[in-house]
Amino acid sequence: MQLRDVFELNGKRVQTCAPQDTLQHVVEKLVHHNIGSLIVMDNEQMVGIITERDILKCAAANHDSFRTKFVQECMTSHVKTITADVSLTDVMGLMTEHRIRHLPVLNNGELTGVVSIGDIVKAQHHELTQENHFLKSYIQS
Repeated sequence: MQLRDVFELNGKRVQTCAPQDTLQHVVEKLVHHNIGSLIVMDNEQMVGIITERDILKCAAANHDSFRTKFVQECMTSHVKTITADVSLTDVMGLMTEHRIRHLPVLNNGELTGVVSIGDIVKAQHHELTQENHFLKSYIQS
């Protein structure tokens, strides 16, 4: 199974924010959309990613209010990315190796989606369930 198959199951919604947005705005957006990261965009260009982990690190290092702290101060700017033609096994390997839970997906350099570790687990569970069903059907026939 390839990553593009995951998008067929989950869709390609990408939530973004700007470097000058406050962490308060980011937290509200994460909660509203029930997601764990936002892609940071500056004039249609991806400049980083802000995740729950980034926010926690920033909160632990600084005791400033989320209303006065900006995304650009806390985001990850060196972002690992992938393309949709990568296998789920390779995606899991990359995420495990670099201890990351969200990966932007690019197509010809353009942002087309974000995949989370939860998306990967869901897709693999779906694939294993289907395989199990087919094997049971085969054995019973």
